[in-house]
Amino acid sequence: MITEKRPGTEEEPLSRYIQRLTQRARAFDVRRPWVWDGLLTTFWTGAALVDAAGGWRNIARDPSVPVWLVLALSLTLSVPLFWRRRRPLPVLVVMACASLVSCCTGAFLQAGFLQAVAVFGIALRLPLRTLWWTPALITPPLVVGAIRFPQGSWDQQVVPTLWAYAMVALLGIAVRSRKDYTAALVDRAHRLEIERDQQAQLAAAAERTRIAREMHDIIGHNLSVITGLADGGRYAAAKSPEQAAQALDAIGTTSRQALAELRRLLRGEAVRDPQPTLADLGSLIAGVRTAGLPVRLEIRDEPAPEAQPLPPGAQLTVYRVVQEALTNTLKHAGPGAESSVLLSYGPEDVTLSVADTGGPGSDIIGTGQGVTGMRERAALYDGTLEAGPLPTGGWRVRLRLPLEDSPS
Repeated sequence: MITEKRPGTEEEPLSRYIQRLTQRARAFDVRRPWVWDGLLTTFWTGAALVDAAGGWRNIARDPSVPVWLVLALSLTLSVPLFWRRRRPLPVLVVMACASLVSCCTGAFLQAGFLQAVAVFGIALRLPLRTLWWTPALITPPLVVGAIRFPQGSWDQQVVPTLWAYAMVALLGIAVRSRKDYTAALVDRAHRLEIERDQQAQLAAAAERTRIAREMHDIIGHNLSVITGLADGGRYAAAKSPEQAAQALDAIGTTSRQALAELRRLLRGEAVRDPQPTLADLGSLIAGVRTAGLPVRLEIRDEPAPEAQPLPPGAQLTVYRVVQEALTNTLKHAGPGAESSVLLSYGPEDVTLSVADTGGPGSDIIGTGQGVTGMRERAALYDGTLEAGPLPTGGWRVRLRLPLEDSPS
């Protein structure tokens, strides 16, 4: 009978299981390094003492070496391994001295090969230039032993052992390179994660700035229009109730339009319900005229709608600049002011000029958030914006947007 496995009950691959156990063992070793150091030292010390109990005579050149000396040398060659990770070079120095005594006396203890553990630690943890000290520590015992107790040619007693230590050093370098490579990957992943979080924070800040700029333009303009309509309606209420009712209707229409734009902005519905374009300039200026500001609109060399050189984002920039400039005129130009809007299409750029004639009691503007927001919008499309008073009185805002390399 064939049985189906439930989802999530598949057996864990052996490689992943081994990797998980290895990671746990490394984490435990980082927290309690003395445990592994103690186990390894105990194991090799036990092996050295077993050899000191009598096995050393099988390879000794002089079996008459005192037992107490053999025991002391065995402990000196094994116990220092406990500090091999913290002080690998001093450990090798102590072990090399014990190995020198072992070779000079003819004991030739097998525990002398434990120097390979210290060599591995030096290659793994210390600067690579420290490895040059290891031949100076390891070679003298081998040479002294070959000279005092010759057995065949001296190079057969020295060179193979040195090659063995060299292989151990290369293994340590390989493990070290692997650890450094893994650490570099982990560090790169960590930096990428930090960079991703920073990019998300920058994107959120940019979105908040965009929303704040749009809300400033929408609310500031529509409230200025509503204020102008309300003032006009109040004066017309006593003399012409019909004009007052028209003003109230216009206030209601402007308020609903402002609420609709705010909903689109805050709900992120700009894609489904597009933002204003240059085609909406007429309705914008009509609303400002209704609020009591005479506005003259002139467009020079206007292209066909299907050949519009400005992308939607740039068109929104022009629209918002006109909206903000006319709003400032409504708020600061004073009674009797008039405004003109000139949009000119050139071969390389589009130029917008919004000027007003000013009036009695007009204020100096240009240091608030409105002008700053207009400059930020222009900079998004590599454009420039100038705003300042005119020599003959009044105020002018001039925007220039290049037609080339405009973001789409």
